[in-house]
Amino acid sequence: MSEATSDYGRGIDAEQALKYAIQHVAGERAEIVEGVITPVSPTWSHESAADEIREQIYAKVRELNCRIGSGDLDLPGSANWYIPDLAVVPRDVAKSAGSLLPDQTLLVVEVTSPSNAETDRVVKRRRYAEYGAPLYLLVDRQERSTTLFSEPGPLGYTRVEGPHPFGTPLPLPAPFDLVLETGEL
Repeated sequence: MSEATSDYGRGIDAEQALKYAIQHVAGERAEIVEGVITPVSPTWSHESAADEIREQIYAKVRELNCRIGSGDLDLPGSANWYIPDLAVVPRDVAKSAGSLLPDQTLLVVEVTSPSNAETDRVVKRRRYAEYGAPLYLLVDRQERSTTLFSEPGPLGYTRVEGPHPFGTPLPLPAPFDLVLETGEL
């Protein structure tokens, strides 16, 4: 084996290489879920559900001096790189270059699609808790329900509100202190 071949791969951080590739080489928006690269291409009905939530929380987000968007969330030490449907982050944090960490958010929202529903229900719920996202709102379009997870820890969220059928008002706790209307999701 030549010297060049024998040194191949030494000193390369596989996690960082994979996450770099997703950001710079993939050519489209994609996330990594448990090491699997998944394109992010939501439908209009999916986007409509996310936008309904955005409209309802927009005034409070501005009052809190925050931003709302769907920027990248890194989960360091894992083969995960998420693009949530919505995340609320403090304005100064949102201005930072690159990805953010789940514990830098105030709220993360995932809207299920037939292709990713189990990932949002199980894997992302577990990982968002593990990485400290304080509130995780799951809008489950297949089950036609909403569930709010809070009080994250290494073993998952310790508080769960729901699932509530669409149409049931869903209170968001501090710092939001508002009630989401879910009939139009």
